[in-house]
This record gives sequence, C-alpha cells and structure tokens, in this order.
Amino acid sequence: MSAMHARRRWSPPMILCLILFLCSVSLSTSADEFQQLMKFKAAFENSNPTTFSSWVEGNSVCNFAGIKCDSNGLVSEINLPNQNLAGTVPFDAICSLQSLQKISLGSNSLSGSIGEDLKNCVRLQHLDLGLNSFTGKVADLSSLRELRYLNLNHSGISGAFPWKSVENLTNLAFISLGDNPFDPSPFPTEVLKLEKLYWLYLTNCSINGRIPKDIGNLTLLQNLELSDNKLSGEIPESIGRLKNLYQLELYNNKLSGKLPNGFGNLTSLVNFDASTNQLEGDLSELRFLTNLASLQLFENQFVGEVPKEFGELKNLSNLSLYTNKLTGTLPQKLGSWSGMLYIDVSDNFLTGPIPPEMCKNNKMMKLLMLNNRFTGELPASYADCKSLNRLRVTNNSLSGIVPSGIWGLPNIAHIDLSSNRFEGSVTSDIGNAKSLAQLLLGNNKFSGELPDEITEASLLDSIQLTSNQFSGKIPENIGKLKKLSMLDLDSNQFSGSIPDSLGSCVSISQINLAQNSFSGKIPSSLGSLRSLNSLNLSDNKLSGEIPSSFSSLRLSLLDLSNNRLTGRIPESLSIEAFNSSFAGNPGVCSDNMKSVRHCSSSPSSGNSGHVRTLISCFIAGMVALLASLAYFLLFKSQKNDKSENPLKRSSWNMKPYHLLSFTEEEIIDAIKSENLIGKGGSGNVYKVSLGDGKQLAVKHIWTATAVSNPGDRNSCRSSAAMLKRGKSRSPEYDAEVATLSSLRHVNVVKLYCSITSEDSNLLVYEYLPNGSFKITDKESLIDLVDSSISAASREDAIKVLRIAIHCTSNNPVQRPSMRMVVQMLEEAEPCQLITITVTKECQNIAIQEGFKC
Repeated sequence: MSAMHARRRWSPPMILCLILFLCSVSLSTSADEFQQLMKFKAAFENSNPTTFSSWVEGNSVCNFAGIKCDSNGLVSEINLPNQNLAGTVPFDAICSLQSLQKISLGSNSLSGSIGEDLKNCVRLQHLDLGLNSFTGKVADLSSLRELRYLNLNHSGISGAFPWKSVENLTNLAFISLGDNPFDPSPFPTEVLKLEKLYWLYLTNCSINGRIPKDIGNLTLLQNLELSDNKLSGEIPESIGRLKNLYQLELYNNKLSGKLPNGFGNLTSLVNFDASTNQLEGDLSELRFLTNLASLQLFENQFVGEVPKEFGELKNLSNLSLYTNKLTGTLPQKLGSWSGMLYIDVSDNFLTGPIPPEMCKNNKMMKLLMLNNRFTGELPASYADCKSLNRLRVTNNSLSGIVPSGIWGLPNIAHIDLSSNRFEGSVTSDIGNAKSLAQLLLGNNKFSGELPDEITEASLLDSIQLTSNQFSGKIPENIGKLKKLSMLDLDSNQFSGSIPDSLGSCVSISQINLAQNSFSGKIPSSLGSLRSLNSLNLSDNKLSGEIPSSFSSLRLSLLDLSNNRLTGRIPESLSIEAFNSSFAGNPGVCSDNMKSVRHCSSSPSSGNSGHVRTLISCFIAGMVALLASLAYFLLFKSQKNDKSENPLKRSSWNMKPYHLLSFTEEEIIDAIKSENLIGKGGSGNVYKVSLGDGKQLAVKHIWTATAVSNPGDRNSCRSSAAMLKRGKSRSPEYDAEVATLSSLRHVNVVKLYCSITSEDSNLLVYEYLPNGSFKITDKESLIDLVDSSISAASREDAIKVLRIAIHCTSNNPVQRPSMRMVVQMLEEAEPCQLITITVTKECQNIAIQEGFKC
C-alpha cells in the first residue's frame, strides 16, 4: 500500500519536472561561475595572453586552462602558478565560487592587497600566493576553517600578521610565511596549537625573543625554518622531541648556549644549519645524527674536537664549520662512504693530516681548510678529483711535493697553497687547467722554472708566487694571458730579461718582480698597459733608460729602486710622490727631483760661456724692465681703486704632481666669484677654463684667519683678492695633499698641483663634470643593491644609496656638506654594523656576512 502511495507521489510528470528544475539550477550555477571567471580573466588582461586562450564563451569552465571541477561540475581549483600574471586578484569574484577548495597563484607578479573578500572562501583548503608583489596587511583568516595549506612566502605583505585568527585553523599542516617585512614580534605562540603542522617556514619574518619551550609539542614537524630573525637565548631542550624533523634551519640569529641535551634524538635530521649565531660548547650531541647530509655551523664559538663518528656518516656531503674554535684532528674516514660535495673548516685550530678520501665518487667541488694547523702532505688521491673547483689550504703547516695532477685539474678555478712548506715545482700539467683563475703559492719552498704551458691556462687572473725559490725566465708567451690582472713574483730567483710580451697582458693592474735577478732593459711595451696601477721592479739588475712610454701610465705605486738604470727620468714621473722610486740607480737624473742627481747639459762649443753671459745680461735687463712696468701698473691700479688688495706674485710656490700645461697666473686670475661652483666646510671650489679649452677645478682651502675674518665686501672685485690671507696651512689642506698626491688610479680624481703662499692654499684638480643619476638591500633602488647582501641589510643599503645620490646632485649647490652627510648617515640608523676587512689573500674588500674569498 505504501509503495503504491509512493508511486503516486512520484509520478512520471513530477520526476520530469524535478529533473528539469535541477538542470536549470545547474545551468544557472555554471553560467554564474563562468561570469566570475571572466571577471578573474579581465583582471589580468595585460598578462600572458596564451594563459587564457581557452577561457572563451562556449567552452565549459571545466575545460579552462588551470581550472579543475568537482564531480558536480563546479569549480574546485584554480591552478595558475608561474604564468607571468600581473594585476590585482579579484577575491570577491573567485570567492563566490562555492566549491572552491584550492587557489594556487604563486610565482607571478600579483599586486594589491589580500583583503577582506578572502574570508568568503570558506571551503578553501589550499592557498598559495607566494612569490608575488602584494602590499599591506593580510586580512583576518578565521573563517577559513578547512584550510590545510598556507603559503604566502615572499609575497610582499607587511605589517602585523593576524596570528590570532590562525590558532583555530586546526587543520593547518603547512605554513610558509617567510621573507616578508612583518612588524617585529615574538614567536607566535598561536602556532603551537596547530598539532597537525608538519611544515613551518618563518625565516626572515622579524621574529625576536626566544624559541618557546612548547615547540616540542609539534611532534609531526618535518621542516622547521626560523633563520634570518633576531631570536636569542638557548635552543630549548624540548626540540629533541621532534623526532620526525629532517630539516632544521636556525642560521643568522643571536642564539647562544650549547646544543641542548637530547638533541641527538633527532635521528631523522638530514639538514641542520645554525650558522652565524653565538653557540658554544662541543659537537658531541651531533654524533648520533646518522642521517646527516648537510651540517652548517660556521661562525659560532664551538670548541673541542670534531666527533670521530662523523667519519661513519654515510650521507654527509656538505660540512661547513669555519670560524669556530675547534681543535684536534679531522676524522680520517670523513667522506669515505659516498664522498663530499664541499668541506670548509677554515679559521679553526685543527691539526693533523687532511682526510684522504673526501673526493670519493668524484663529486667534491670545494676543499677549504685555510688558517689552521694541518700537517703532512696533500693526499695524492686529490690529483684525480676532476670535479674540484676550489682548493684553499693557505696558512697551515703542510709540506711535501704537490701531486702533479692537481696542477691540471680541468675544473679547478682557485688553487691557494700559500703560507705552507710545500716543495717541488709547478709541472707542465698546468696547461690543462683551462678553468684556473687564481694561482696563489706564496711563502713556500717551491723551486724550478715556471713551465711554458702555464700560458695555456687562458683564464688566469692572478699569479702570486712571492717568497719561494723559483728560478729561470718568465715564459716568453706570457702575453697570451689576456685576463691576467696580477703578476707577483717577488723574492724569488728569477733571471733573464722581462719578456716584451708582458705588455700584451691588457688587463694587468699589478706587476711585482722585485728582489730577483732580472737583467736587460725594461720593455717599453709596459707603458701601453692602460690598467696598470702598481709596478715594482726593485732590487734586480735591470739596465738602460726608463722607457719614455711610462709617461702615459697612471700609477699609484712605482718602484724601480736598486737597479742599474741610467738616463733622464721621464718628466711625468719626476714628481714628489715617486721621490724614493729611483733610489739606488746612480745613473739616473732629473731636473725636478731632489732625491736623484741633477741632469747636467754638456757644452756645445768653446764660446758657450760667453753666450751664457750675454743671455744672462739680457734676462737681467728684461727682468728689470718688467719689474718697473709691474710697479707702474700696480701704482696706477691702486690709485684708481684703493679698495683692491692684490696678492704678492712673488710669494707663490707651485708643486707639480703631474706634467703641467698651465701657469700659476692662469689659475690665480680665474679665482673670481663668477667661477664659483661649490662651497664646502673647508673652502670654495672654482671652475677654471684655460686658453686651450681644458677645464680645471681649483679648491681654495680656508685658513683659520680666513674663517674668522671673511674679508672686505669690496675685495670681491679683484680676482686675486678672493684669496684671503691666513697665517698657516690648514689640517684639511695637509691631509688632502698627502693623500691625493700619492695616488695614481683611473678611478681617483687627478691632483695636478698645489699652489701655496704664506697666506693661501690652492689645490688644482682635473675637472670632472658629473652626470645625472635618476631613480624613478623603490623597485629601481632595490635592483641596484647587490643580491648577495642579506635581506636584513638591503634597506640599510638603500638608505646609504639615497645619501650617495644627494652627493652627486647635478647642481653642486644642492650637494650636502660632509658634516651633513655624517649626520644623514647617523640618522639612517643601520640595523647592524657590518665588519669590513681587507684580506691579504683576496687583495680586495670583503664584507663579512658569511662571504669567503
């Protein structure tokens, strides 16, 4: 009876109506979803057109590229990562898609804010907006209760993150919010309630304070990254409960104390990086971590020995322990199971031999052990390490003969064996080192001749062989090394002539061949080396004249002392800066230098004395005539304008530092108000245009008297009276002359001469008209910052760059004084000081933020 009743209720017409109703609802929903996706497409109309080529009317939304539908034909996923999308995401449109569970739009150029409309995506489980250019704060997320995956890494968001809204999202298993400039805050304790969490990436998030003890409650964690923050205190002991952890990243914080007891329980750990902290104690807790593949603990204060168990770690391939206080020997089985990729244990107190099997399987790229106390020979096994790129063992006590195969490794770019006790020669194998850029062998006991094959290593940039026992000639074909910038062979036993082809090393900036036995003439080809900045050929047996081609060089260092040179010193080199550069060469002479003998002109005929007498009388008469004329003009000038106060011409003293094409009068006459181009804390700067079209910049450094008595207003009418008398030279003047007169460099402004009297100080420079530098660690400024600078320091770099732009303003009047520059730098308030040191090995400046030469 009931069945019959049911059939009556659902008669065929009724069923047909129901089907038609459901179809109409479905069609209505599909049409609505189509419209919302069209709004989404319109927001990115200027993006990659091929991305939306299938998003056209007549095509089912389920067939749109990047769209996935559920079993009911409704949109459940939007997957468009890495599509070069640019624009603002219309969250109001896509969050009206009622079945939407996944939004994946990472690695695009999305902008705008992640606003309130996102809260309507109530069924969302997966949200990936990382690697974009959003701005502003993130809206409240508390309505997204089904969310499991949250990735906003490097998305551009800022301000205070809504951690409070996260604590009830108990399904969250993946959180990646790193590399965003959030407001400084302590570790978010709300995260500790998310017991399903297996991935937590909070690197570079402005987190400060301590790592909470309850971190050990997140027992499902596999990846924990808290680097590049300002975390302090000890690593909590509870972290030993995270037995599923395979990666722990804590580098670049302010963590202190020892590795906690129980840390050895993290037996699943594969990658551990706690470098650049203030950790101390020994490494004994790490001996139980049998799955370790990468261990980075550099720049801490660890002590004690490297555990011998490290030699049994079958997967260990990356080991960086440099800049600690470790002692003892390295385990000799280190890397013997599968081989190392790189090892850096530099700057410790390690002793004993180098482990011999670290290049097993031929995959090691870097072997860095400088500044320790290692002994013994370089293991022969490394002669077959064809993958090796950098070999640096400088400043140890290693000895013996270097295996010949090492010289010719095909991928080696940097060989640094300096400051050891190595013997033997550089073999002809070096011709096979086609990647070799730096060969640093100084302060050893190497001997023998340099093989001709060294010129086949065409990428060589630096050859430094100082203080060895090398002998013989420099290879004649050394000019083939077109990239060579430094040749340092001093304190050896080289002999023979300097090859003329050395002048073909067009990139060279430093040549040091001092304290050898080179003979013959100095090649004139060296004068064509435009990049040459330092030339030291002292303490050899060189003879002949100094090449006139040297006149075109711009050297900061020149030393030709203690040779057998003869003849006149080129006039451009006869300057005060090179006073000691020619000592120990009795045969050289100069008319301008006090440190060498005067060049005497030989008589041309027997009547030369009579001719000289006539010339002298003529000159004396002319001087008397000119003096009378000058006195007459001076008297007339004073009568016409009693307020003028010209300087005494006889009181000037000009010191040239380069060959000059102008006189002191041309300079002094141009010091007038209409030529003033700048003012500073120590004086004025004038632009001087000479008759031949050349332009100079003249700096008048104020004396103490000039500052206190700025002078008569009427004196500005006189060109000479612009220079106010003082009693002595100023400290600024002495410092500037001492520095710039000794420099010769293409990137340093040239100081032509100084002009002084008892009451005036002038410095004459080359005139460098500055161009304009227009900017349209903000986007354009960031592009100018070196990408190797840490994110925490980039903002500081931008602040300094802005100050530098002020200093190069097109209008000199708008440039700040140095006093103001100092004040601006102080007001910039850098977040941390950066130690800058000059390393002897690199011969350049290294900013110590984990960088090693």
